[in-house]
Amino acid sequence: MSRTRTALLAAMALVAGATGSAIAAVPGDAGAAAVPCTVDYKVQNQWDTGFTASVTVTNHGAAKSSWAVKWSYAGNQKVTSGWNARITQSGANVTAANESYNATLASGGSATFGFQGSYSGTNAVPATFTLDGVTCNVDGGGGPTDPPDPTDPPPGNRVDNPYAGAKVYVNPEWSANAAAEPGGSRIANQPTGVWLDRTAAINGAGGKMGLRDHLDEALEQKGSGELVVQLVIYNLPGRDCAALASNGELGPTEIDRYKSEYIDPIKTILADPKYASLRIVTTVEIDSLPNLVTNVSPRATATPNCDVMKANGNYVKGVGYALNKLGDVPNVYNYVDAGHHGWLGWDDNFGASAEMFKQAATAEGATVADVHGFIANTANYSALKEDHFSINDTVAGKSVRESKWVSWNRYVDELSYAQALREKLVSLGFDSKIGMLIDTSRNGWGGANRPTGPGATTSVDTYVDGGRYDRRFNTGNWCNQSGAGLGERPQASPEPGIDAYVWMKPPGESDGASKAIDNDEGKGFDRMCDPTYTGNPRNDNNMSGALPDAPISGHWFSAQFQELMRNAYPPLS
Repeated sequence: MSRTRTALLAAMALVAGATGSAIAAVPGDAGAAAVPCTVDYKVQNQWDTGFTASVTVTNHGAAKSSWAVKWSYAGNQKVTSGWNARITQSGANVTAANESYNATLASGGSATFGFQGSYSGTNAVPATFTLDGVTCNVDGGGGPTDPPDPTDPPPGNRVDNPYAGAKVYVNPEWSANAAAEPGGSRIANQPTGVWLDRTAAINGAGGKMGLRDHLDEALEQKGSGELVVQLVIYNLPGRDCAALASNGELGPTEIDRYKSEYIDPIKTILADPKYASLRIVTTVEIDSLPNLVTNVSPRATATPNCDVMKANGNYVKGVGYALNKLGDVPNVYNYVDAGHHGWLGWDDNFGASAEMFKQAATAEGATVADVHGFIANTANYSALKEDHFSINDTVAGKSVRESKWVSWNRYVDELSYAQALREKLVSLGFDSKIGMLIDTSRNGWGGANRPTGPGATTSVDTYVDGGRYDRRFNTGNWCNQSGAGLGERPQASPEPGIDAYVWMKPPGESDGASKAIDNDEGKGFDRMCDPTYTGNPRNDNNMSGALPDAPISGHWFSAQFQELMRNAYPPLS
């Protein structure tokens, strides 16, 4: 960030709109010896009636055991919600006081907080800030303004929906695998996600393309138009604590390695000006945060590994760090994994999950402004939309919610879940313009087994089971599901609040091995991938529904690919 005087930036902010910021005088300016504090106020996102802002205060005086930052608005801005500080407003005057966990402010130390606000007319950046009553922008100097730092990244110019008006990157490695299958040329040109599922994947492992290789290829595909590149950030310490098939290379305590050996190198590559013209969408750490809600004690579905990850906080820290660092790159769009309706759609975990997402989005220096949206159903099979029954139906005197399949869930499909979750997240302080992605790569459920109408009204179970598209034994089944098909093809803006349907999971890549297979990728054997497994509390003790003879996760599974094409809905031509 280049160093400038508050007055100059405050004036600039009147015309700068959503990229406005104000920075009080900082050490290095003339007269810096007298600077008591620095305040960096950034308007990070702005729309017709609202905005989000991030504020960083740095203390240059004696250490503090508590603190309060104050400013006044020249217009009619109103703070509506905040995070990492207790923010109150009286008229135009705003006070942001520390929370208990960030009360200490050492000499030279900083604290960051953020908020969402409303406004009309102009949204000018405040001209003056105080820390505990001392004006931060009085330095006694009056020297010249520092020139911009040539290493500063360009200001963010993110669009509301990165998929709108853009092509999406086709991974040539996946495309070649698909095209080599009989009939695969029908979909080999579809865009899929690039999975960075271990540190070696950044530079390329086992002869595969590395991150720079993919980005260079994306520039070739881009031409003169816009192009989205989809990356899956997937290497947390203690990864997938409830699913052994996708365990990773880092142990539960190796958060520092995650930061320095994984996230930092990815950020360095993404921040290369060579790639500034690409729209880079990141899916951040699938399956991690939901596990901290549903698979921890005292729930019957708890696992010791998930209890460990909740206790050490490294999922929250890792996601927060990734959002913070990757969100600094102006052309990166972070979408956080949000599970799926058959995981987080119940009364006792829907709201708790949204709050967990907020906690991670404000950890390790991240703010909600680092989150462009959320993604549902990543690498899963939940139907996009169930047409033959709804949560409001009643059969034989019983609600659909009482059926064995729905089992008191509030949602019956991914579209209704994603749209409802979006509203819940906005109510907790996320930007009102966040968008949702839905992974439709394997949720088509077509072919001869696709129902054409509701089931018999003999009972609520016959009604639901006869009409549902999703043919799994239970929504908790997630591994190489028998009978699944390709879903809706990737497309932008298909429904309100939905930025895109995507194929983030490349069809034909295994979810996990159906039996134990030695490997050097840290991936274990999970009985949920064994077709003979009779289940556990996480799938209500149903059969796993997995296909036989599957390779380890991420490896090509020809039999699954063929089944996905056979059962595609919409059908393949």
